[in-house]
Amino acid sequence: LGELLIVAAIEICSLVAGAHRASCQAVGEVFPAWSPGTLDIHHISTGRGNSTLFVLPDGTTLLVDAGALSRYSVRHAPPRPDGSRTAGDWIVRYIGHMLSDGTALRLDYAMLTHFHADHMGEVTTATAASKSGKYVLTGITEVGERIPIRKMLDRDWPDYRYPQPLQSADMKNYRAFLEWQIAQNGLRVERFQPGRNDQITLVRSPKAYPNFEIRNVAANGEVWTGVASETRQHFPPLETIAPGERPSENMCSAGFRLSYGKFDYYTGGDIPGIPDEGFPQWQDVETPVAQAVGPVDVAVLNHHGYIDSQNAFFIGALRPRAWVLFVWDSAHPTARVYARLRSTRLYPGPRDIFANNIHEANKVVILGLDRLTSQHGHVVVHVPDGGKTYKIAILDDSAESYKVT
Repeated sequence: LGELLIVAAIEICSLVAGAHRASCQAVGEVFPAWSPGTLDIHHISTGRGNSTLFVLPDGTTLLVDAGALSRYSVRHAPPRPDGSRTAGDWIVRYIGHMLSDGTALRLDYAMLTHFHADHMGEVTTATAASKSGKYVLTGITEVGERIPIRKMLDRDWPDYRYPQPLQSADMKNYRAFLEWQIAQNGLRVERFQPGRNDQITLVRSPKAYPNFEIRNVAANGEVWTGVASETRQHFPPLETIAPGERPSENMCSAGFRLSYGKFDYYTGGDIPGIPDEGFPQWQDVETPVAQAVGPVDVAVLNHHGYIDSQNAFFIGALRPRAWVLFVWDSAHPTARVYARLRSTRLYPGPRDIFANNIHEANKVVILGLDRLTSQHGHVVVHVPDGGKTYKIAILDDSAESYKVT
């Protein structure tokens, strides 16, 4: 970590010999287009769920989640930029802008960490129907309707029965989308497989970037050990678990570690790390994941910083310089999680917390939350130079300006 730099000021950036123009955005400038050799990670702010666009060093594209909550209450922060469009529509428009390089708009990979509406899209009676297939447009199905996806990854293809049959309206809609896209557009679908580093790869110029890797870490309680491609099953056999204690959807989340040169990044969906009182300790998924992942430079908070996440071991093991926090609820994050994130007893040195849509009420409840590095905006991690340095930029999410704030 000590060898890596977050270039936080344009004055410093200007001194970097041979720095690419894309590494030196000034406040008020439009974030520049991706350039070869650069890794850009866009944490898209819609206020309706998680969605992250990765543009990999050779131009390979990956979308992780496309959350689209429809329900709204006083607990929820306002949608971004506003409520005039669906979250899926805003995501499509953001991707279209960032990938407007003159080539055909497409996603090489899309991945769902788990099957909750704030990660995949919510179906209601008001959800618009597809004009082509027998599904409705929300979250990932709206994105996939408008931007071709070459390969789809999720935690339980093709059975969707672990740890019990998945039969919600959201799941039925997602499966109808997959069936249509497979039959009509040749979509490939695969189950996300922990331990592998060859399931999400560079597809354009892989030999040009041998120091790039995405290592699948966990899904359905199967966790990479950190050794070769070996995994172990963290959950007990289902037949030995009382029905009221079976793994939740969050516990089954899929996640990975991305490495580019000296730069490392983690994202893991909504895995918990602090079981409810009286529940078995194996419901802590963060600890075995942290043992495998180890120190990283940037990490996405698990479960939006909710009360059951970011246990002390997880924070101390990953010890990132920068945390990225997808938030829109008045309980994102909770006070004890925020205290652990800031604790220099868990790991020494400075750290920044970049939130994308903090609820105003939460700043009243949690002292110091108004001093987050960012409270609103698209959080973009920009990694040029083969992973030797990185920079984090916040983009205006109040309008489609794509300007650095």
